[in-house]
Amino acid sequence: MKAATVQEIKEALNHLPPGQVADLCLRLVKFKKDNKELVTYLLFESGQAADYLEAVKKEIRQDFSLINSSQLYFAKKSLRRILRNISKQVKYISSKESEAELLLTFCISLKESGIPYKNSQALVNLFQAQLKKIRKLQEGFHEDLQYDISRELKKLGE
Repeated sequence: MKAATVQEIKEALNHLPPGQVADLCLRLVKFKKDNKELVTYLLFESGQAADYLEAVKKEIRQDFSLINSSQLYFAKKSLRRILRNISKQVKYISSKESEAELLLTFCISLKESGIPYKNSQALVNLFQAQLKKIRKLQEGFHEDLQYDISRELKKLGE
């Protein structure tokens, strides 16, 4: 079965009564956890984007405190899980500035965590990839924000 285009769905939703649209949204929310999280963000937290961003940063730092750093294998799995979570949150927020902030928080937390990431080429590559993403995102920002991010990158040993 072929899915309808976004334009077709938009037109169909415009012709439905509001009650039926609400029912469809609720059914969609029940279908997948990601849909539920996105709707939760859009309804309750998109108005306070700064507070939401701080909550996500706090969650990242908390996740770093729970990492099993006894073996780099487990640390790598945990770091990838944290990055997946960051990617999901960035998808909800839809802001390049927020993405750069969250990735900076990740890199700073990794540096401060005490995980010997320099002993593993995979972790070094992971860290470098995040720095590369931040640099690429930084190019489109306002000069003041570019300067702030550059300063943070220099602190990271960039």
